[in-house]
Amino acid sequence: MIIGYDAKRIAYNNTGLGSYGRTLVNDIAEAVQPGTMLNLYTPGTGDDALRRQIKPRTNVRYVYPDNGIGGLSRATWRTFGIVKDLVRDGVHLYHGLSGELPVGIKDTGIKTVVTMHDVIFMRHPEWYGWLDRKIYAWKFRKTCREADRIIAISECTKRDVMLYGDVPAEKIDVIYQSCGTRYKLREGEKKLQEVHTAYMLPERYVVSVGTIEERKNIILAVKAMRLLPDEISLVVVGRPSKYAERVKHFVEANGLSRRVRFLHNVPADDLPAIYQMAEACVYPSRYEGFGLPVIEGIQSGLPVVACTGSCLEEAGGNATIYVDPDDVYGMADAIKQSLKGMPGRDERIATGMQYISRFENADVARQVIQVYSRLLGADL
Repeated sequence: MIIGYDAKRIAYNNTGLGSYGRTLVNDIAEAVQPGTMLNLYTPGTGDDALRRQIKPRTNVRYVYPDNGIGGLSRATWRTFGIVKDLVRDGVHLYHGLSGELPVGIKDTGIKTVVTMHDVIFMRHPEWYGWLDRKIYAWKFRKTCREADRIIAISECTKRDVMLYGDVPAEKIDVIYQSCGTRYKLREGEKKLQEVHTAYMLPERYVVSVGTIEERKNIILAVKAMRLLPDEISLVVVGRPSKYAERVKHFVEANGLSRRVRFLHNVPADDLPAIYQMAEACVYPSRYEGFGLPVIEGIQSGLPVVACTGSCLEEAGGNATIYVDPDDVYGMADAIKQSLKGMPGRDERIATGMQYISRFENADVARQVIQVYSRLLGADL
């Protein structure tokens, strides 16, 4: 049996979508029966470090476009050109890991599964440009019609897919995002010191990880810094956008430059150490399909503060403190409760660790394999 995957994000993306694909493929490859092959279809080699996070196995291989394809054709291959390659390779089931399926796959008889991470472009169109909204909406509606099964990574995402895609509940399986366990592994003192020195980290800080964009609302945590003790800093790790410049202007205008640090292009190997040296993890996003940094923070042994309004309560459970995404005073108070030495902090960390075990690898992979097996009528 051959399972094909849309692996562009696996090879190119260092944020949540890429992490989802890499973790899931690694775990499925280990769990399936002998004779099941996993083909990872990607338009190029991408980032070597990310690509190598897929463990070498005899039942996993990368598949690229023909050498003669280049430029625009290569860029659009996963949408308009990949189907002939899937047919050529004898793929039995294709899994779109990032919410879309290629044009024409419905006519091939290949079974299809698609993972929907969020439908934010429909729920909050104000955060997207006009053309992006049109493209995303077209792909979304087409995929909802054509997919044999849809995996939603949270109950919140399931509700959105049903509402905006007019999809019946019985077509959707809620399977939470699989999370690796590498953040549970504690770094040695040598690595911690190297990372602390390399990034000139403060002695005491809270950390926030994620793309610095309006939706993720890091300005709430920045404003809260004005209400916290001077020795507490905020370290923001993520890819910047135009919104980041507005946040940095606020930081400078309010005399917070010494206490708010922005880190971009942080290698995946350094991120666990940055988490582990923090006192708390802050994730003030207004809307998410799941919220992987909440899990990473808990795995790193940190209490977490997040925001209400989407699925983050599903990700963090009762151990996380949730505040309104516009409540600066509530955010500051929640961070204070999470600092080292505060009553109940250790209990929150322990409760969080217990809660997130449901998201860890083997159980998630097993659920996805069950979806495949039901579609194919065969055990994998």
